[in-house]
Amino acid sequence: MFESIINQISNLQLTNFEWFFAFLGAFLLGTSKAGLKGIGVVIVTIMAIVFGGKQSTGVLIPMMIAADIFAVIYYHRHTQWKYLVKLLPSMVIGVLLGVWFGNDISDALFKQLMAILILGIVVFMIYMERKKTNEIPKSRVFSNGMGLLAGFTSMIGNLAGSFSNIYFLAMRLPKNEFIGTAAWLFFVINVFKLPFHIFVWKTVSVESLKLNLILVPGVILGFFIGVKIVKLINNQVYRKFILIVTAIGAVIILFR
Repeated sequence: MFESIINQISNLQLTNFEWFFAFLGAFLLGTSKAGLKGIGVVIVTIMAIVFGGKQSTGVLIPMMIAADIFAVIYYHRHTQWKYLVKLLPSMVIGVLLGVWFGNDISDALFKQLMAILILGIVVFMIYMERKKTNEIPKSRVFSNGMGLLAGFTSMIGNLAGSFSNIYFLAMRLPKNEFIGTAAWLFFVINVFKLPFHIFVWKTVSVESLKLNLILVPGVILGFFIGVKIVKLINNQVYRKFILIVTAIGAVIILFR
């Protein structure tokens, strides 16, 4: 009965099993935006299994914006605007490159290159952590490179989190500042991406928006549960959690 009612609303013929995973993906998206970073790959993988690769990006983008709004409101006071200003210009360029190359690049090659890049940078970050150094990379090449990769992978597969996570860890932002800055960054970028999904890739439609209305309660529930979990994690454990989950995410990208 539940399956029948929802399918009538959305005109999508999904099984109860598929609806369960769609809600799970929405719930995890909420927890991710609340601060449990690094699980973006799991979310994208779940949604791709249910809706297909490219189509799932259109299903995700409105829900991501909704979750971003909650995150911006809740963590606004912790935002470090100078890091936002450093990343945004190169991220915008990365998004535009993603729009341009999105239909041509081999999905297999894209996943392999991104996984290798993420794993390489994670290894570098672990090395920095073990050295116990407080040195912060100040090179514009580093910030522009991370921004470009984050923007490109954000448009192609909603997978920018790995690169932005690594950048904010390298900047040694405390937990709340990390989450607050990322909240504003992705709110701006996701709003910027939305017209391309509607008018260029045509992955956002009236039907996909109806589906979003059904799934958004899962996002909201995930956000508030995520906030409670994040409060229990101290800064040092949080840094280790992000590194470990980001590395696991890169492995999932490589083999999914």
